[in-house]
Amino acid sequence: MAVICNTCGLPEDLCACGELAKDSTKIIIRLETRRFKKKGTMIEGLDPKLNNLETVAKELKNKYACGGTAKEGYIFLQGDHRDTIKDTLINLGFAADTIELH
Repeated sequence: MAVICNTCGLPEDLCACGELAKDSTKIIIRLETRRFKKKGTMIEGLDPKLNNLETVAKELKNKYACGGTAKEGYIFLQGDHRDTIKDTLINLGFAADTIELH
């Protein structure tokens, strides 16, 4: 017996709620200066209920070879990655028009 999605009512193998949620989120990327003038890239607006922040953070840290963390709805990466992070998030499946760079 197939499991039915509570949101859209389709069987779970046909459910597209996760992809629709990625298209509707508003992602904000900004540079943040921490202690000792260390710069970091802050990615906010990811819904932890719809996206596994730990998995996304792990993929970004592997891509950029940097440290970082995923906490309470945001991902923080060490270093300034604003010039290429938008393309990387698009490759991960997020919509280009929902990503805002500050």
